[in-house]
Amino acid sequence: MFQNYGNPIITEYTDVAVSGRKEGRPQLHALMQAARMRAFECVLVWKFDRFARSVAHLLQALEEFNHLGIRFISLQDQIDTQSPMGKAMFTIIGAMAELESALIAERVKAGMAAAKVRGKRFGRPPTPAHIVTHVEALASTTAMSIRQIHQALGGRVSRSIVGEIVKRVRHPS
Repeated sequence: MFQNYGNPIITEYTDVAVSGRKEGRPQLHALMQAARMRAFECVLVWKFDRFARSVAHLLQALEEFNHLGIRFISLQDQIDTQSPMGKAMFTIIGAMAELESALIAERVKAGMAAAKVRGKRFGRPPTPAHIVTHVEALASTTAMSIRQIHQALGGRVSRSIVGEIVKRVRHPS
C-alpha cells in the first residue's frame, strides 16, 4: 500500500461529477461517518478547495476532525493540523470564517435598512379586512374552535392569524 506521512491509505473517498459547493456529497458524507466511527487517524487531501468550497464548511469539518483527534493534511496547501503552523492556519481559517459571516450579516442588515427607506415592507402581508371581520364574527357568535374557523375559511389565512384574532375577540385584555 502507498505510504504517506507514515500512514497507509486505507480508503479513498471521491465524489465524481459532484460540485464541491454542495455539502450533500455522498462520498463526503461517507468520509464524515467513517471519521465519527474513528475508522482512520488522518484525512489526506490534495488541496483544501477539493475538500470544501466554503470556508464555513471547511472550518466545520476541521473542528469535527480536531474534536475526534483526526489529523488533517492538505498536500498542495502544505498544511498539517498536527504541526504548529497547521494549528495556526486552522485558527486563521476560523477567524476568516467568522469575519466572512459578520460581513455577510452586516451587508444583509444594511440592505434591509435601505429597502425599508425605499418603502419595502417586510414580513407577512396584512390580512385582508374582510377576512378579519369574518373571523371576528365567527369568534364572537359561535363556539367554533380555532381549527374549525380556519377550516371554514378554506386556508385563505394562516391558522396562527385566526388564533390571534379569536383570542383577541374572546379574551380582550
